[in-house]
Amino acid sequence: MASIRPVLSSVSRRCLQRFCISERNVKVLSIVRNLSVSHGVRQEIPSVNDDKPQFPGARSSFTEKLKFLDGTVYDPIPIYRVMNKMGKIIDADEDPGLDQTVVEKMYKCMTKLNGIDKILYESQRQGRISFYMTSYGEEGTHIGSAAALDPRDMVYGQYREGGVLIWRGFPMDKIMNQCYGNNADIGFGRQMPVHYGSKEHNFAAISSPLATQMPHAAGAAFALKRAGLDVCTVCYFGDGAASEGDAHAALNFAATLDAPCIFFCRNNGYAISTPTSEQYRGDGIACRGPAYGMSSVRVDGNDVFAVYNATKAAREMAVNESKPVLIEAMTYRTGHHSTSDDSSAYRSVDEVRYWDKEDHPIGRLRNYMVEKNWWSVEKEKAWMAEVKKEIMQEFEKAEKLKKPSPKYMMSDVFDKPSKRLIQQEQELRQHLKQYKEHYPIDKFDDL
Repeated sequence: MASIRPVLSSVSRRCLQRFCISERNVKVLSIVRNLSVSHGVRQEIPSVNDDKPQFPGARSSFTEKLKFLDGTVYDPIPIYRVMNKMGKIIDADEDPGLDQTVVEKMYKCMTKLNGIDKILYESQRQGRISFYMTSYGEEGTHIGSAAALDPRDMVYGQYREGGVLIWRGFPMDKIMNQCYGNNADIGFGRQMPVHYGSKEHNFAAISSPLATQMPHAAGAAFALKRAGLDVCTVCYFGDGAASEGDAHAALNFAATLDAPCIFFCRNNGYAISTPTSEQYRGDGIACRGPAYGMSSVRVDGNDVFAVYNATKAAREMAVNESKPVLIEAMTYRTGHHSTSDDSSAYRSVDEVRYWDKEDHPIGRLRNYMVEKNWWSVEKEKAWMAEVKKEIMQEFEKAEKLKKPSPKYMMSDVFDKPSKRLIQQEQELRQHLKQYKEHYPIDKFDDL
């Protein structure tokens, strides 16, 4: 280093600070090579190419014109579809080519979900259960995506994904028992109706607060990646949940960690009573994908084949390339948000009637099947009678069962109950015994 000190002494302190070097830093050698002294006049150290920004936080170029990027300057993302409203394939190359057995299963799962919704919605209106949420108009998003997944893929739902469980073989009695919260409910009556969960079917228990499942899905996907498994997670959420802070955290973590997660947004037009025009600005949800550095696509959610193709391709990317993918399925909620909602207060009857009669996912698929001679009026009548009978049988059984024992209020908190929890259970039993005339104890198990 002694031989280069004279050269360094001629370099100003300002220049040293600019290049963040010191005499002790070996990087100085590369800088010294660019220095030369001629007739006692110091020549400037060549700077980095000013035409190419070196900022690490973005990929960009310089401009000398001040211009703000307007939120409406770009073209809207197109909506991918395979069938038109009449169920006809538009481009034969996009036809997934599913055989009759698979398509019939799709149709039966969609209509079964629809039938369950009708019975349980009326059940709540009659005071038999406390709450319910229908999936009217969104059946295609459930079944189209579920059919394209591997049964091992872990599902994180919001609260309108019952069709995914039906596709995976979740029994009818478990659906009814959960909604009634009886002593046969695998959740021990702890959850609100339609808040399903099944370890056997790789379906995480649903939680009511919006978007809480999204960071969980991103984290689980990263864990699956670390474990070297060829599976992914699938996270369903609505356009309203996309406005939550958890949505940002989940998308950003999944992108930066290259987590194999499919984020599936059901954009059904409304977040409870808030239309999308008031929910967000910009071109929907799909445009957020590139902003987070992930692939995204927008599909026709009323086209079960389009949803199937998009989910299948997204899964291949997520698993094979180990990266997250965002799908936005454009659909329409023809029912009320829940039994706590009256949608007639914020939208017209004509609007709902259009989507229910003119562009419904079940109607599209039925038209496709009829055109292929795979379905008929006779088959329709026979199937609808069969599924209604099954629903009513399980409905009646579930309603007759007792409620779970109150002991389940305190179980599963710890692997082994603490002394305090044991004491609380004893106090509860003593209280119920002493004041039994004030409680419907005959309706509960183990009392």
